[in-house]
Amino acid sequence: MIDTTKYIFVTGGVTSSLGKGIIAASLAKLLQAQGYRVTIQKLDPYINIDPGTLNPYEHGECYVTEDGAETDLDLGHYERFLNVPTSQANSVTTGRIYQSVIQKERRGEFLGKTVQVVPHITDEIKHRIQLLGNSGDYDIVITEIGGTVGDIESLPYIEAVRQLRWDLGDNNGIVIHLTLIPYLSAAGELKTKPTQHSVKTLMESGIQADILVCRTEHKLPKELRSKLALFCNVREEAVIESLDASTIYDVPNLMLDEGLDKVVLKKLALKSATPDISKWNEFLKRHKNPKSEITIGLIGKYVELQDCYKSILEAFIHAGAVKEVKVNVESIHSEYINQDNVKLKLGHLDGVLVAPGFGERGIEGKIEAVKFVRENKVPFLGICLGMQMAVIEFARNVLNLENADSTEMNPDTEHPVVNLMEEQKIVTDKGGTMRLGAWDCELVAGSKVRDIYNADTISERHRHRYEFNNSYKDQMEAAGMKATGINPDTGLVEIIEIQDHPWFIGVQYHPEYKSTVANPHPLFVAFVKAALNHHKTKKGVRMTQN
Repeated sequence: MIDTTKYIFVTGGVTSSLGKGIIAASLAKLLQAQGYRVTIQKLDPYINIDPGTLNPYEHGECYVTEDGAETDLDLGHYERFLNVPTSQANSVTTGRIYQSVIQKERRGEFLGKTVQVVPHITDEIKHRIQLLGNSGDYDIVITEIGGTVGDIESLPYIEAVRQLRWDLGDNNGIVIHLTLIPYLSAAGELKTKPTQHSVKTLMESGIQADILVCRTEHKLPKELRSKLALFCNVREEAVIESLDASTIYDVPNLMLDEGLDKVVLKKLALKSATPDISKWNEFLKRHKNPKSEITIGLIGKYVELQDCYKSILEAFIHAGAVKEVKVNVESIHSEYINQDNVKLKLGHLDGVLVAPGFGERGIEGKIEAVKFVRENKVPFLGICLGMQMAVIEFARNVLNLENADSTEMNPDTEHPVVNLMEEQKIVTDKGGTMRLGAWDCELVAGSKVRDIYNADTISERHRHRYEFNNSYKDQMEAAGMKATGINPDTGLVEIIEIQDHPWFIGVQYHPEYKSTVANPHPLFVAFVKAALNHHKTKKGVRMTQN
């Protein structure tokens, strides 16, 4: 513990998608491994209050925190690397900033002053940045600023950082600038000019970068580092190379080799030590040296963009490392699955996960996929909408309730086996009004999930409006689909299992949000194990037939 909270600001230049979130999380991991209490927050410049109403094609996955914040997917990286929960305070958007300032103006808190970007918006940004630091829970707060320097929408954040560095004084706040060093194959050269211009743009806003992190496909020669140091006004030791990595989990080691943590701690006037990341490297060793290989089908409607299911993909990496299994995830668009081709598309898989989502597009393909895996005893995991599809499929094809459906897809269905939650029926606003955040769930003794979690009560994160309709619970259970997880306060069904199936589980919550490197989610670990057993069984059958 230190006397004064230190602040690190991570900005980006030249282009987006360079990996500010991964650099921030990797640095945080190295600082945490030296005994510092670290957290990371994200400042997003879009005017939406949060990404909850954004199409996943626009912004990738919407991540949900324990306290119900709908946030940018980078917060998922923060939690996966640090194994520390984030909260509402870790995610700030321009929409939230302006909403707060306007509400204060309406209450008359500015005493007749003209409300302006400076000082009122920048003051609010500074207040939000320091919320975590002022809590007393953290020694170091890392703040990632979305977008790139020079973007119009990012200017208030850059100005707020400039002011805050002045307010904090020497050694209490530094800026890390992440930029691109492109390689021109025609010339056979790495080019520094884009970085120089990016740093110049930052300086025009009154901020001198303390450290440069240079994304590159090729190693940076010493002379190039010297050139960057000279023209960007940083020490040569503060020019950090960030080579492309085979996995994001390599980045902490790459940053350790480059000495990023030492440079940061020196500039913050803090003591440095050798980080203990032995457990992290044990995970990496298992991940990179699998003893087996399986293929899981990910059935969804956003499969063209992997960021839409980022937490699910990372949870498979964590679980695969536990079992020393390489999990190949095959993305399959549910819109193109039908009765005629379902065997061709799914027959070779060792397990199937039907992904969460909203809306009716691709629904029938998901239901057809569930039918195939149920009848053919393929391990199945349904998450949120995926669980609801399992309920609908069972109602239609086992209970013979013709046209059973969810009222989300068919408000007039005769058999609404999935229905709008009672408290949602009076909701009109779309943003931030779903069932969100962590809720308790009591597990039924003797169920698979009770054995998997090894607990009677669990807490998992939610993001949904529709639920299993308890009016059909007795019928479902009598036919073999058991409700094995129930919310103790509402009586809502959180988990379903099929008894005469080797591994068929649907969950209304999102287990992927809680999977981290240090604590892989038990449900994903068990699913990978079941898929591996199915793979071995299939292989044994093929060998017998041959």
